[in-house]
Amino acid sequence: MSPKAPRCYRPLVAAHRVASFDPLLSPAVGASMVRLCERYGAYGMYSEEPTFAGLGEGLPARYDAVRNFLRTGGRFGRSEPHAVLVARTNYFRETYAYGDEVRIAGIEPFLRHEGFVEAARALYGRPVIVPAIVYANLLVPGQELAVHTDVPEFRGISRKTHPQWLIVVMHHSGLFAEWRMPIATGVAWFHDCAGGDFVFYPDGPQAPPDAHPVRSNTALLLDTDSVFHGVDRVDERERPLTPLWPGMRLAALGDGRWQVLDGERPVAEYRWEELRFSISWKAYCFADEAERRGWREHQADLSVASVLDRLLADLAARGVIRGTRPSEAELPDLLIDTYVRYPAPVRAA
Repeated sequence: MSPKAPRCYRPLVAAHRVASFDPLLSPAVGASMVRLCERYGAYGMYSEEPTFAGLGEGLPARYDAVRNFLRTGGRFGRSEPHAVLVARTNYFRETYAYGDEVRIAGIEPFLRHEGFVEAARALYGRPVIVPAIVYANLLVPGQELAVHTDVPEFRGISRKTHPQWLIVVMHHSGLFAEWRMPIATGVAWFHDCAGGDFVFYPDGPQAPPDAHPVRSNTALLLDTDSVFHGVDRVDERERPLTPLWPGMRLAALGDGRWQVLDGERPVAEYRWEELRFSISWKAYCFADEAERRGWREHQADLSVASVLDRLLADLAARGVIRGTRPSEAELPDLLIDTYVRYPAPVRAA
């Protein structure tokens, strides 16, 4: 049986469109999420997400967020060498469930959580909620997650088949709202952590952010495709950031010990309490079964060609481009700079 929403579930706040859960699960089920994390075994780097041929070929999947992070030095505008900044946001991720595929037993109480489903209905006023993805993020001391918005989905355009940074641009442009599939995201934590606050901007990128400290067995649910958010730096006073680069893995050794591996070569070892662990839940939110059926049957899907034509026409109407179409090498930067407005960095405390 799916877990019910706990009594202390707080419904969506209209001004902020955020639901909070404290606690999210029973103590026993919450503790099982930590054991599940270790049981999964090893976690690759998110930077290894696939890229696609054509526009932006060879760029990182989240070129938009990484580019802004390297330009600004993160939420606090820190000035550090390029390689250090890359290592700071090159965190570890694996997927526990995708669509109908459950990739590790024991994640079902989280995947089917009725409190998340109830909050997702309230978020968009859409009654048909289909849980779709569960994934885990692990950060080591000194890492942070660049401020960003998540990858949305549109009819015919998804992260499995198209560049993630382009899909983010599509949403921020506002030109494709009628094709968008609203997604609700729950972010949950299952152990306490020094640093690593979840920072989000519910009132927009120009307003002050909220910072949610990591506390075991709590969660937030919101529209992360629209609300900028990130993770502040995990405490590194005891252990400074280890040099990290793509291809490394974070592997469980047992007894609360974890190791970063470069191939089979150990690079660093951590205790469980030094890491930051979160699990995210995503669900599609449909107005009715007819809309769900249309999405499944790919009715009225967009194509990349039609998306680019509309974006280029809008750039021309804005006077951003005149005459000659920008090259494929120039277009990613032009699109991101035109449509994605990040929160400005603040002075470090």
